[in-house]
Parts: sequence; C-alpha cells; structure tokens
Amino acid sequence: MKTIKSLLFIGLLIMTSMAQAEKIIVAAAADLKFALDEIAAEFRQAHPDDTIDIIYGSSGKFFTQIQKDAPFDLYFSADIGFPKQLAKEGFAASEVRPYALGRIVLWSATRDASKMTLQNLADDPSITRIAMANPKHAPYGKRAEEALRSTGIWAIVEPKLVLGENIAHTAQFVQTGNAQIGIIALSLALNPELASQGGFYLIPDALHEPLEQGYIITKRAANNALAARFAEFIASSPARALMIRYGFTLPNEAAQPIETMEPGHD
Repeated sequence: MKTIKSLLFIGLLIMTSMAQAEKIIVAAAADLKFALDEIAAEFRQAHPDDTIDIIYGSSGKFFTQIQKDAPFDLYFSADIGFPKQLAKEGFAASEVRPYALGRIVLWSATRDASKMTLQNLADDPSITRIAMANPKHAPYGKRAEEALRSTGIWAIVEPKLVLGENIAHTAQFVQTGNAQIGIIALSLALNPELASQGGFYLIPDALHEPLEQGYIITKRAANNALAARFAEFIASSPARALMIRYGFTLPNEAAQPIETMEPGHD
C-alpha cells in the first residue's frame, strides 16, 4: 500500500511540474538575433522549466502571418507601426510597448567601412554589389532606402543592390562575399563575430525616419502566463543592459559610447 501511495505521490509531482512548465513561440525582427538570444538565456536561468522558442525574420512578413493567425505568442517588430496596426485589428492582448530605437550602419567583411560614408557607394567603382534588406517588407530596408535617397545617390546605387529577406540575411550576403558591403543593423555589427571582420560607419539618423521598434503579446497568448512574464522581463534592468550593449536605446536612455561609430571622413 505504501508503495502504491508513493508512486501516486511521485506521479502527482510530475504532473504538477509538467503543468507549471510552459512554452511560448516568439516572432522577432532579425536585428534582435544576438541581443534577444542573450536576454532569453538570462530569463531561462530563473525559469529553467519553461521553453522559449524564438523565430527571427522579417517584421513585415511576421505581421502578415499574425493576421492569418500564425501561432506566435509575442511579436517584436523593427517597425512599431506593425504591432500598432495589429492592436487596432484586435490581434494583440497587450498594449504596444516600445523596446528600442534601431540604427543602420555600413559594414563590410573585406574593407574598413569605418573610413567610409554613403557617398563612397556611388564614388568607388570597385563597389559593384551592395546588400540591403528588401524595403518592401523589412523596416531596415526602408530606412536604408531613405538614407540613400537623402544622400542623393539612390539612382546610382540601385542597380548594384542585392536585397536580403531580412537584415540578418543581408549581413550574410556581405559575410559570404555575395556583396562587398552592406547596410545592416548596428546591433548585428556589434556582435563579436561581425565586429572582428570589419569596422562599420554609423549612418546619421537625420537621413532617415526613426527606426522605432515595439512588441506585443498576441491575442493567442492572452492567458499565457509565460508570455506575460517574458514581456515584463524585456523592460527589466538586466534585459535593458543587454539591449544597450547591442546599440539599442530608448529616448530616455543613454547609449554607451562606441568608438567605431565615428565616420572616417566627410
């Protein structure tokens, strides 16, 4: 009898543990790849039984998928306009929360982009392939196009463009030599793997509209406690410190100085 009671007790403990363990699927803009991976790892230290699966890609494509009831519990967009629209359409279970202001940079794996400006893309005949995210659905691509147009070189560089599906795909074009230089996210250029391959030039934010980014808990996760906990953790001091390290700031935050942000010449 004692053995049966013990087995029943152990079974109850296992069932309780399984009930407490939760899982969420996060759709996140590709510029968050390194920062959000570290934030999720920090979160898991306090919640080892919970599962957070993160899928990185194009903010615009995730927007369309959520409209079609894709199984995402949280949505981090490089353009805060997408989650705002989803909230208006009834696809959000939370308010839209800003998490970052993104920045774009020139980056190359084969040359020191810190000594360049956008004008070099038009003036240097050796540059024949320039990578940027597709502006039709990638916010970083839209801002890159705006900067190129503001500089007055869009018509010159457009035939040289190699378009990535998202900003991480764009960086891969440059890493693999399919493009000699690219316009990518500062957050990716600050990752040690990319930073060790070449310098970068921070494109002045006056040349494009702000890259205001935001997130929501989706309607699907309205009653998901893990989604709520992870959303709150994004605003915590440890998470914000990681975001700032990767060049993400909010209007009331001061970015850490980054020497390679300074342009090499005018």
